[in-house]
Amino acid sequence: MKKMVWFAAAGVMALAACQEKAGYTIKGTAEGASDGDMVYLQNRTENGFEALDSTVVKGGAFEFKGVPDSVAALRYITYSNGDSHMAAMIFVEPGTVTVNMSAQESRVSGTANNDVMQGFMDEYKRINDEMESIYKKATTDSTLTAAQQDSLMKVLDGKEAEGTGRILQMLSENVDKAAGAELLGMFGMGFEVADVQPLLEKVPAPLASNPSLVRLKEYVDVRVKTSEGQKYTDFALDTPEGKQVKLSDYVAKNKYTLVDFWASWCGPCRREMPNVVAAYAKYKAKGFEVVGVSLDSNLESWKKGIADLKIIWPQMSDLKGWKNEAAGLYGVRSIPATVLIAQDGTIVARDLRGEDIEAKLAELLK
Repeated sequence: MKKMVWFAAAGVMALAACQEKAGYTIKGTAEGASDGDMVYLQNRTENGFEALDSTVVKGGAFEFKGVPDSVAALRYITYSNGDSHMAAMIFVEPGTVTVNMSAQESRVSGTANNDVMQGFMDEYKRINDEMESIYKKATTDSTLTAAQQDSLMKVLDGKEAEGTGRILQMLSENVDKAAGAELLGMFGMGFEVADVQPLLEKVPAPLASNPSLVRLKEYVDVRVKTSEGQKYTDFALDTPEGKQVKLSDYVAKNKYTLVDFWASWCGPCRREMPNVVAAYAKYKAKGFEVVGVSLDSNLESWKKGIADLKIIWPQMSDLKGWKNEAAGLYGVRSIPATVLIAQDGTIVARDLRGEDIEAKLAELLK
């Protein structure tokens, strides 16, 4: 009988050991921090940061210990004292994570997902610094000839393509991990939909509920639905005078209609507007129309922008800024942005800018 009791007890202990979750240790330093200063482990929510744990700096170092509440949860280590503010993004997962924070840079290592994240950030920074150096030389070096400046800009274009390819490769190699999935959600909207869509399909089901990935997928779905060759999506907004009009009112009456997403406060939009003005003047008589969709939130600013930029084509807005309904329907995340629509409702091109607008119209309206 006693043997049975011992065997039963041993079985319970073994089961408990199997079910016990592996813990984590976060060991870190915060440059300039004093003994007694507080460091926080935080979660980021829609309403800001939420403190999950705190610890005190001792001997210039700090430490957190615990058990992860989920698989490789993304968290933040933060420190603030007077004018000194430092933060590090980390994955809380079983093992020992090393965090070194400074005002200039924070570095994290020690576990699989944190190593992936740090490696990605290092490569991203290297590519960005290299491109910035070339751009700065091309635009500020007064000793360069125009030909030399053009040559450097071509080199910059090549570096951009090379860098984009490298970043996409790193995302592809790690998208099955929590860090890779998180990075895809963070950076995905900066790449072409055709490059991002296959990466989304590789994300394992347990990681697909990541909020940033959910938003990215919604964005990709919208962009695919409103890409070249697809039928346009109609919408109705108000004119500056308060009259509601539909995009279809203009599409049906013209051979080609350019939907121009802009705002009076947008510097790049204002610099781009002369190109749209020129195209409008040249091709209006041949069946070309422009419909401006403003992401302004102030009626008077919108009206002033129209006057200042000499815009004479139809204008629409709901004055909701970045929550503009039409912008959401077309997946517009940056402006200026354009959508060119044929009279039969087919989207012909997206994001034409500069000389490309007139070049496309010259091809279509011969």
